[in-house]
Amino acid sequence: MIGQFEHLMQITDRPAAVMVKGAGSWLWDHDGKRYLDFVQGWAVNCLGHSPRVVLDALSAQGERLINCSPAYYNEPMGRLATLLAETSGLDQVFLCNSGAEANEGAIKLARKWGARHRAGAAEIITMQGGFHGRTLAMMAASGKAGWDALFPPAVPGFSKVPLGSIGAVADAITPSTVAVMLEPIQGEAGVFEAGDDFLRALRALTAESGILLIVDEIQTGVGRTGRFFGYQHSGIEPDIVTVGKGLGGGVPLAALVASERVSCFEPGDQGGTFNGNPLMAAVGCAVVETVKQPSFLQTVAATGAYLTEAFRTLAGQLGHGEVRGRGLLQALQLRGRDAKKVSSTALDHGLLVNAPRSDTLRFMPALTVSREEIDEMILRLRASLD
Repeated sequence: MIGQFEHLMQITDRPAAVMVKGAGSWLWDHDGKRYLDFVQGWAVNCLGHSPRVVLDALSAQGERLINCSPAYYNEPMGRLATLLAETSGLDQVFLCNSGAEANEGAIKLARKWGARHRAGAAEIITMQGGFHGRTLAMMAASGKAGWDALFPPAVPGFSKVPLGSIGAVADAITPSTVAVMLEPIQGEAGVFEAGDDFLRALRALTAESGILLIVDEIQTGVGRTGRFFGYQHSGIEPDIVTVGKGLGGGVPLAALVASERVSCFEPGDQGGTFNGNPLMAAVGCAVVETVKQPSFLQTVAATGAYLTEAFRTLAGQLGHGEVRGRGLLQALQLRGRDAKKVSSTALDHGLLVNAPRSDTLRFMPALTVSREEIDEMILRLRASLD
């Protein structure tokens, strides 16, 4: 069966399994084997596989209008923009298709603002270990080891500092600096939190320095940490926020959200053929309406605490390392085991996990995951670690 994929570019190492069906926290392959999915498309399926709310939105909107071009208003795009403004506390929204596209838009917006209000300042300070996407500019913005040597020449205009060091950020600010950009939790690096105190100090420093704060919520947004946005735990208000992955509940959807004072795009500055199309926007509305409910977010936080305790118990029993993360974005540090080999063994045991580092397993289950499914995951993970 794998022969049918011979014309696909090999951009990742895939196992032989061919996935054919999903429901909630479970996936099935072409042989009928069932997998407990604690990756969920890298936090994309925030409500699990094929949730009814997404299916209903796709069906209802698909019968009315799929796409009319972003040159015209459509009702779902307006509703989704309003929902994102309300949940973020910001003002203006640009709808797009991927996190990398949203982050590209954030850089463009910051640089246009810098041209108008900061004498042409264009440099962005980002964090070592950060991840902002795989376009050329976002690879340059990211602090992923080794990326600076890929696809030369690298896009200029980015400087890197250690995550959590407010002194390093202060030292890096120059008259050419227009913004600081970071993730509340560095998921791709192995689930390392920026920390609420650091975010508050960073907000104060950027405001004092007259530069912008851009928060990349592609992985942490849409309820992943127990608040709608990860930065909301710290009580700050960024100038620009990007959101993606879970926003579409499994379909391609992302957004750039900004304060009124920063929103300086003019017609022709930013766009895209599929941006704000009614089909995806209708799904986004359904997802946001579901996730933003206080009871839903409280359940995510409680389930996240249960997951943390389960990992700590397992780590203590088997002699592994720290548990990192918040809500339902967590990592388990391994000792004496190769995480990629463990993830491969877990696949054999019907469990999908991710290994972003050689010593770390990352877990991004559906926000609707049950405690019983967490217990089952721990059993399968334990078997994979034996």
